[in-house]
Amino acid sequence: MLVYALKRLLAMIPVALGVSLVCFLLVHLAPGDPLSAVLPTDASQEMQQEMRKLYGFDKPLVVQYGIWLGRVLIGELGTSISTGRPVVAEVGKAVMNSIILAAAATAIGFFFGALFGFVAGYFRNSWIDKIASFLAVVGVSVPHYWLGMVLVICFSVWLNWLPATGGGPGGSSDARSLDWEYLKYLVLPAITMSVIPMGIIARTLKALVAEILNQEFVQGLAAKGLDDRGIFRHVVKNAAPTAFAVMGLQLGYLLGGSILIETVFAWPGTGFLLNSAIFQRDLPLLQGTILVLASFFVILNLIVDIAQAALDPRVKRS
Repeated sequence: MLVYALKRLLAMIPVALGVSLVCFLLVHLAPGDPLSAVLPTDASQEMQQEMRKLYGFDKPLVVQYGIWLGRVLIGELGTSISTGRPVVAEVGKAVMNSIILAAAATAIGFFFGALFGFVAGYFRNSWIDKIASFLAVVGVSVPHYWLGMVLVICFSVWLNWLPATGGGPGGSSDARSLDWEYLKYLVLPAITMSVIPMGIIARTLKALVAEILNQEFVQGLAAKGLDDRGIFRHVVKNAAPTAFAVMGLQLGYLLGGSILIETVFAWPGTGFLLNSAIFQRDLPLLQGTILVLASFFVILNLIVDIAQAALDPRVKRS
């Protein structure tokens, strides 16, 4: 197990370097001057040159990447052009809020997705299967930003049960408190974000459970007189590694936040931060946010691979 983990860790290094290169180059391919967000319209040529030198934009891209990567390795992501604050501080707070939202959405999506998937696969071709499959298809197909607006209209405008936007009372951006005054701001965006992973997990597990039930060992267990509850436990045990892998991937996608959902609910996460950085052409903030999110996804994939190998020894042998 340790050898497998070390191999996966070594394989992650070139992936991380590739991710850093893509993050650096993508934002430079976009048209426009990033300094236009902070420079006045009547800025002199000398002021423009001074600002370009201050932010390092006067150097070739190769040199800029080397300097940027060296700073990244020591935890320095630069300074935001629009706010003048360190990118680490800006991204850190947004990432924590996105982690809270992604964890809540993943928990909701995995619970209902696993429930629908196992039930639909175990009682295939029944009315239960049809209802669960219909809910899974709806979850994958419905536009989540549209669902978010519908939930806001229903629960915020009409019923006035839950707040429509924000991360806390009074426009607070601190969504880390466990008080109901803060948690109620999490309910609608978490439900909205959980719909797509719920559908994906349900459809994946339905096909997997149906396949497992057709395998010879299940028929052998039934021939030995094992009851349905015992067979179901064996099915769950064999489906758990795949379910865990799918959940880990969905958590990785949700950690990136959703620009549309976080914009609809004004949730102070990475999606909302990316939206602001894109419109303000804030390259350091944009690069830092994308790099942190991509790094989270790579690390999460590593954790899922190792955990899946621990649950299923066949992964290590393959």
